[in-house]
Amino acid sequence: MPKPVASPTPRLLVGLAVTLAAVGVFSFYALRQIRGLEDLQTSTVDRNRKDSLQLVRIQNDLNELGIAMRDMLYGDEPYPLVAWKKPFDNKRGDLDDALRLEAQFAPIERDPNRQRLAESLAQFWTSAGRVFEAAAQGQDRAARDMIRTSLEARQGALTSIVARLLVQNNEAEQEAAARIQGIYLGVERNVYLFLAAVLLAIFGTTLYLIYSNRRLFQHLAAVSEHRSDLARKLITVQEETLHSLSRELHDEFGQVLTAIGAMLRRAEKRLPADSPFCVDLREVREVAQATLEKTRNLSQLMHPSILDDGGLEKAIDWYLPVFEKQTGIKVRYEKKGTGPEIKDRVAIHVYRVLQEALNNLARHSGSSEAIVRLDFPPGRLNLEVEDRGAGMPEPRNGVPRKGIGMTAMRERAELLEGTFEVLRPGEGGTLVRLDVPLTDNYE
Repeated sequence: MPKPVASPTPRLLVGLAVTLAAVGVFSFYALRQIRGLEDLQTSTVDRNRKDSLQLVRIQNDLNELGIAMRDMLYGDEPYPLVAWKKPFDNKRGDLDDALRLEAQFAPIERDPNRQRLAESLAQFWTSAGRVFEAAAQGQDRAARDMIRTSLEARQGALTSIVARLLVQNNEAEQEAAARIQGIYLGVERNVYLFLAAVLLAIFGTTLYLIYSNRRLFQHLAAVSEHRSDLARKLITVQEETLHSLSRELHDEFGQVLTAIGAMLRRAEKRLPADSPFCVDLREVREVAQATLEKTRNLSQLMHPSILDDGGLEKAIDWYLPVFEKQTGIKVRYEKKGTGPEIKDRVAIHVYRVLQEALNNLARHSGSSEAIVRLDFPPGRLNLEVEDRGAGMPEPRNGVPRKGIGMTAMRERAELLEGTFEVLRPGEGGTLVRLDVPLTDNYE
């Protein structure tokens, strides 16, 4: 008996668990990287760009103040210096708003330049206030001197601070872009590594599954071969036993019963015609003759000698009338073509299938008529037994019911390397079909 093959299910479940765990870990890693990327995008890049916009706004306002101060010093407009206070106040409001927004968008860690920007801007407005106070008192020359010596210098310092802040923001944006690119490259590299690992795991699992299935199918093939050998031996032993019993019944018991009948006939002839023993002897002789007929019929049913002497077709021709006589079921026999010489080991299996199919028909179908078809297409033999009776029993729990006779017929078909089918024709009833090749490959 082949050694049982261990089931690959535990190892496959372990491989599936490892694969799912790897997928879960990588998914967690990818989500975390994406979340970090979103945070970097939001907290650094977007805030930095908004901060740079406010710095550019401050820079523009400072440039416009520088132009205004130049016009105050060298302009040809017929306006007094005090008239420039209104544009300065407007720019101061815009600069305060821009500085407030810039403080919101600036990074959490405060840069010293940002602190100096607020302080320098406050000093600038203090100086501007002194300029306009002097101008309001009619001291235009002193006011212009303060613009040259103090206000322009403070405006230049503010412009330099804003420029440095813009440069820092640009550097921070470039650094964030490099980090984002690094994250993308890292995720991309890890995706490739993960895909390679998953493909490797799938490839290994597939190879193991193929290997396990191959071993399993080899084991099943060995078991099937072992079962086929066992079935072949059992059927061979059965046929040899039936053949031996048939020969014993025909040769031994048949001869004994024949001798008993002959002895009774001689004894009857020796008695006077009016002897009362003649009637008794005649009854005993009739019983012996009836027993002899039953013994011969039983011998033929076990293993018809005509199968050995005349072949399969003559055995069928003999058996069908016997079946009609025993069961009262009318059999319509349809034969197509002329079969070649069929070897005994094939003929006995086909004959047993026919015998079992008709016996099942008589026991279960309730039909009064049977149809037997024998056909010989090139290189094959087709046998069909059909009735118009009750048909096959309904499946139980979705599984067709199989009796011992049905299993035996299927086993014989497999031994002949043929096919066996039980069908339900459209007209009702049951159709048993056997199809076997006529080759020399049977053992």
